[in-house]
Amino acid sequence: MATPFNAAAAAYSNAARLISGNARPQHETSAAAGAPDFAKMLTDSIQQVEAQGDKSDKMAFDMVNGVASPVDMVTAISETEMAVQTMVTVRDRVISAYEEIMRMPI
Repeated sequence: MATPFNAAAAAYSNAARLISGNARPQHETSAAAGAPDFAKMLTDSIQQVEAQGDKSDKMAFDMVNGVASPVDMVTAISETEMAVQTMVTVRDRVISAYEEIMRMPI
């Protein structure tokens, strides 16, 4: 069963609001219990992937300008690719978990 486009778009919209800080969690039960905050963990992970992409872009520009070595550029691009693949895998698993929850009887 495929996820409807509107549901996926709404999920991405909610994630974007959480990342930008416009939405606040309804209750602080996980933070109060000492458990890691999922939204903060997700935000940190996305920011790390973005930082890795920025590093890769800078390395590519340095390579074009003759400052960086080809090995450094390929390494930076490979690290970025791995970070993006990891983030896509996490996204796929979150969507799968969401679909599983939606199939549960109430």
